[in-house]
Amino acid sequence: MEFNKLSSPSLKDLFIREIEDMILSGKLETGEKLPSERELAEKMGVSRIVVNSGLTELSNVGFVEIIPRKGAYIADYRRKGSIDTLLAILRFQGGELKKNEMKSLLEIRLVIEVLAIELAVEKLTRNDCRKLEKKYIDFTESQNPKESAQTIFSFHHELSLLSGNTMLPLIFYSFKELSTMLWCRYFELHGKEALVENTFQLLESLKNRDKDRAIDYFKESLQKTIHGNVSIYFEET
Repeated sequence: MEFNKLSSPSLKDLFIREIEDMILSGKLETGEKLPSERELAEKMGVSRIVVNSGLTELSNVGFVEIIPRKGAYIADYRRKGSIDTLLAILRFQGGELKKNEMKSLLEIRLVIEVLAIELAVEKLTRNDCRKLEKKYIDFTESQNPKESAQTIFSFHHELSLLSGNTMLPLIFYSFKELSTMLWCRYFELHGKEALVENTFQLLESLKNRDKDRAIDYFKESLQKTIHGNVSIYFEET
């Protein structure tokens, strides 16, 4: 059996996490200018190299805007952010997305996967169908919510690959951590039986080249969750 090596966070990671938390908690406000790299290094007990590389990463994920010869400013991460920004928000909130954030993610999935179905259904080969069948079997045989979330993600990611659109699987995979978190919560609350049946019907529709039926099964399943009929939303406090 193999075990992963353990390592403590680097000073840069700790610096980034501290600045992220200060932004998300409101201690640092949008538009506020940060102290110089030298001042930050002195205040936080790290080197200027740590500060410089940390600010660069914070800029890459939309939390900070670096203006040459002027300094670093707190950016509006809602306008400048990426999927990494959302993951930082998720960490800050203790692994819980707010209802609107969860609903928004599910709505994005709806758009992406309907397109994947539309593109894939006309070009699926027997070998493609066997790949999907294998992913489906892995899902049915999964033993716990975490494994079920990983295997159902793998099924839908495979479908995005089979669409032939080179961007869809990349976009879909960028949401892996968030998507599997939502699936895991679904399975913890409701089990997997209903989704096993819906996935089977989706698979059969794809194999029969029945695009409309495949889309209907997928939409019906996901929209129940979006509209709260099958709730996975956390209670707002």
